[in-house]
Amino acid sequence: MTGFIRVASVKDVSEGEMIGVKVNEKEIMIANLSGRFYAIGNRCTHMKCLLSKGTIEEGKVICPCHFACFDLKTGEGFWGREIGAIPLKPVPIYEVKVQGEDILIKID
Repeated sequence: MTGFIRVASVKDVSEGEMIGVKVNEKEIMIANLSGRFYAIGNRCTHMKCLLSKGTIEEGKVICPCHFACFDLKTGEGFWGREIGAIPLKPVPIYEVKVQGEDILIKID
């Protein structure tokens, strides 16, 4: 299936918060960072923990299980928050757009 799919309302995702949704068997996390919405895979590539149960710090979601970090814009994963951190397999990213009160993501 190609195209944008409604996954939530902007009211469902407060500033600095995340929610998990399932679309076409894909687990996706929607995050609101300073009024901008991001969508990435909801499972940590290390231990498969739900990223939507973690926290957001400096544009990254921190996994609640072992504190791996994933960039909300690029999906890049790191073990550690410092420069030179050990890279992890990235999570998928999804294009997001807002139409009125609806959050839509592009699923290929």
